[in-house]
Amino acid sequence: MKTQTRMKIYDGEGDRLMENRSATEQINLMPDTSETKTADTGRKLRLLWGQHLIDDLLEGRYRTLVCGVNAQDNSSGIIGQVASMLPTSQWDHKAITDHAKRLVQKHTVAVVKYDMDAVEVLGLLRPRSREHLTLEDLAVGFGIAAEMIRRKPQRDPSASVSFLGARVNRLLDERGKEPSFETVLRTMHQAGYGGDVYPAPGFWQMVPTGVYARYPFPPALDSMRQGGF
Repeated sequence: MKTQTRMKIYDGEGDRLMENRSATEQINLMPDTSETKTADTGRKLRLLWGQHLIDDLLEGRYRTLVCGVNAQDNSSGIIGQVASMLPTSQWDHKAITDHAKRLVQKHTVAVVKYDMDAVEVLGLLRPRSREHLTLEDLAVGFGIAAEMIRRKPQRDPSASVSFLGARVNRLLDERGKEPSFETVLRTMHQAGYGGDVYPAPGFWQMVPTGVYARYPFPPALDSMRQGGF
């Protein structure tokens, strides 16, 4: 009987060496379907586990970035990092903040555009009356951002941060806690967004937890939560 040859990922002894690797940062990627011949044409979010957003922006993989911005200080946020690293950007963190101050609303979220030449940033600007973003802000903001991308196809492809683990533009739920990543993805998806999402780097350390590479997640997850297999 013919023995099936095991597929290899790495050259040389790489596969054997990686089997015993005890790293603190790992991702257990789960397949979300057993069917590979039928394309899923529905709108979905690709989840870029283990990838570096700023590197991909600098390499020109995206035309639009969705992230947070505030009207106080953007020196440590990702929007300030992107502005300083893009070679043809004419924005700095002070100009970003000054622009946000002119457009901030008292009680409603705003979506502020920053043309950084290679990348257009759509910044979700929290209301003046709050010190953090809410899930309602996220839903409204992504509804606006998704429509802006739809009406201007040259804004595709787009990417978004996860809005979790932020130091300045924090996202909190009604209990004052960070929501789950699944809740964030559901909010984005229901608002009409269909781009790529970069999970927070802190998630890379959740070694035992299996993750999926796109959202919506497969029905098998709900089946397991309800006691099925």
